Amino acid sequence: MPTFKDATSLQAFLNPQRTGNNTVGFVPTMGALHKGHLALVTSALSQNEIVVVSIFVNPTQFGNAGDLKNYPRTLSKDETLLKTLHNDIIVFAPNAEDLYNGNITSNSYNFGAIANEMEGKYRQGHFNGVGTVLELLFNIVKPDYAYFGEKDFQQLQIVRKLISLTKQPVTIVGCPIYRENSGLAMSSRNERLSKERRDASAFIYKTLQKVKEDFKYKSAGQLNEWVKSEFDKQEALDLEYFEIANIDTLKTIKRKHKNNKYRAFIAVFVEDVRLIDNVSLNY
Repeated sequence: MPTFKDATSLQAFLNPQRTGNNTVGFVPTMGALHKGHLALVTSALSQNEIVVVSIFVNPTQFGNAGDLKNYPRTLSKDETLLKTLHNDIIVFAPNAEDLYNGNITSNSYNFGAIANEMEGKYRQGHFNGVGTVLELLFNIVKPDYAYFGEKDFQQLQIVRKLISLTKQPVTIVGCPIYRENSGLAMSSRNERLSKERRDASAFIYKTLQKVKEDFKYKSAGQLNEWVKSEFDKQEALDLEYFEIANIDTLKTIKRKHKNNKYRAFIAVFVEDVRLIDNVSLNY
């Protein structure tokens, strides 16, 4: 399985393979791969002749220096996991100086109102960092399809907006959330949790399931109050936000409207580890 550290060598390897009807599927990751990532790669393998997985912890999307420092970096283990799927997966693992050409700063994008909701409120500059690194990676890999998990649903919408703004010829494919047996959404950050805290974090999805069940006959306001009261009882979990939003605008709703589609979004701190999750509320 080939691994490349710089854009020139990656492109020299990729370009001769872009023949006939061969398509390139791309899975951008920050490494510390888990089964959720592997599900994205499996989707890419099933739909493309060539698959590239990038492994890069992007500094411009972290507002917290400690979070960036503590983010797990396990390239060798990641490569071993990818080999269990296919020997011909191409890994791109650049360093920040090379990828950013020595200027590790974010571009500024007009993503519109969707960038000001939820994660945009609590992580200033985050989406500009995401947009910047993805534009760099898309320009290098030049994929036909790129795969993203719905756990970061707001980010998925931002990526679609990025493609619209930059006019890049790539189709964005959203893939379902992959969960642990407890229901906890799979995340590289889960590896930083003790077993006790990991078990306690299953409460996040349990709460979202109850919200989905009750959404049929309770108002958004009632559900907001209920979620807040439930998390007040959890010593190990600190609720940052819970919101029910329209999936297109991502704006928090005050009341439901017929034929609109909604999701419930949540962000929770477990000690210093921040976890996010969401569920569709439409049956």
